Amino acid sequence: MYLDFYGLSEAPFSITPDPRFVYLSERHRDGLAHLLYGVGQGGSGGFVQLTGEVGTGKTTLCRLLLEQLPDKTRVALLLNPLLSPVELLETICEELHIEIEDARGSLKTLTDRLNAFLLKAHAAGERVVVIIDEAQNLSVDSLEQVRLLTNLETATQKLLQIILLGQPELRELLDRPDLRQLAQRITARYHLTPLDADETETYVRHRLHVVGSERLPFTRLALRTLHRRSGGVPRLINVIADRALVAGYARSLDSINERVIDEAADEALHGGSRRRRRLWMSVAAALALIALSLVAWRWPRASDPATEAVAADAPVAPAEAPSEALQRLLASHEESDMRPWQRLAELWSWPADADQLTRLAACGGRIEPGINCLRASGPLGRLGKLGRPVILRLRGESGFASAVLLALDERQARIELGGETLTLPRSLIELHWLGDYRVMWRAPEWVPATLRNGDRGPGVNWLRERLAAAEVQEGLEGPIGQGEVFDTELERRLRRLQIRLGLVADGIAGPETQMALASFDEEGPRLARLELPRG
Repeated sequence: MYLDFYGLSEAPFSITPDPRFVYLSERHRDGLAHLLYGVGQGGSGGFVQLTGEVGTGKTTLCRLLLEQLPDKTRVALLLNPLLSPVELLETICEELHIEIEDARGSLKTLTDRLNAFLLKAHAAGERVVVIIDEAQNLSVDSLEQVRLLTNLETATQKLLQIILLGQPELRELLDRPDLRQLAQRITARYHLTPLDADETETYVRHRLHVVGSERLPFTRLALRTLHRRSGGVPRLINVIADRALVAGYARSLDSINERVIDEAADEALHGGSRRRRRLWMSVAAALALIALSLVAWRWPRASDPATEAVAADAPVAPAEAPSEALQRLLASHEESDMRPWQRLAELWSWPADADQLTRLAACGGRIEPGINCLRASGPLGRLGKLGRPVILRLRGESGFASAVLLALDERQARIELGGETLTLPRSLIELHWLGDYRVMWRAPEWVPATLRNGDRGPGVNWLRERLAAAEVQEGLEGPIGQGEVFDTELERRLRRLQIRLGLVADGIAGPETQMALASFDEEGPRLARLELPRG
């Protein structure tokens, strides 16, 4: 309907899976890397867990995983886990083409058949992977049966790798005390978060480019509104954008603005109920005003001294809304303002002079011996796990400004901008933040910028000490030992921690990994947690 009008060869925002439209954000690439690592050399049996909200791209990553699996990999893919333990085992065997007609209904016989198949596959140099989608729907009994399957092993190796894909409820399910044995066998976890504002725009441009678009039919503010209304969830982006194109065509709009996006989102997310609700609220407000006018007209005129006293009181100015305060500060401060960097240095008890602050603001790695600054990007959740104050680059209507993130919890964030401290909803920060941040950290001056397998020296021993401290805090295995040689065991444990922290799991201690390890040091400033209001 709108294809010719906007110069498109086909619908760009269809929700039908099509590999041509796949767009991988940084977090999608990280998620895929975790899955590939889980079934590759790092897997060695056990569980890999990938979670994310509905529509964030878990199934897309699963398809990409299936396309990129190593050679000699056998896969059982379960799309409907609402099964009893026996039915679950039967389905796994059927997916692997194991003959079970005379074994149905018997857990022992089915397990024996599966074990024989796994031993044969192992002898042939094959890997066997079970992928369970919508795993949050598994019953506790079925999860326990899945755990028991990881007991199938040779003297040196697990025979089965299991990947659990599910919604956030899966994480809550696996936190149950009666499932702690299963949770302890999860070797890699990754939570897939929605796209940020810039990624949403790139995602929209990518899909339009695939279908031959030579121009962007959405204004920049429309794209911001699309991100806000969709929450960065790709499936919702598709639904809202498609409805907006239909509406734009119906109104002969060359460029779709934020109002059209809002209307499309109302239709897509609420079936028009929000517009009807606004209409009724407007009618109710009008009726209320009429009623108040009638009461005021009939009320006795200035005969009650108390009434006169109240009327004479000076009006109280309304408190400034968080969004208004943030907009005001963003409009009145520029990115070149050095106060955020001065504040960051103070938090680290570093008496930096003007030249040092300038180099810190450039954030080009090692600022001076022992002082480092890293440019990175990621979701707010990663900053919460990092636990250090960072510089956020926030976008206002007239440009960018830098703010110091001082505190963070599930709902709110506290920042310092232009010398003022604001406590804001996380969603408001995310609306103005493009996902990049700057973080200062300390490390001994003799630690190289990058450490990898085969390196030697005192920097390797520092890495061992920091990794051991991180493993203790993350509940992983204990002492790693001393030594100035970066060996294979150190690489394995570093890679595992990288996965745990949501970093690129390359087994190399580069600046981002070193910074993350340094964050486990109790010295230095920490992000505060905000008290949620009671009631």
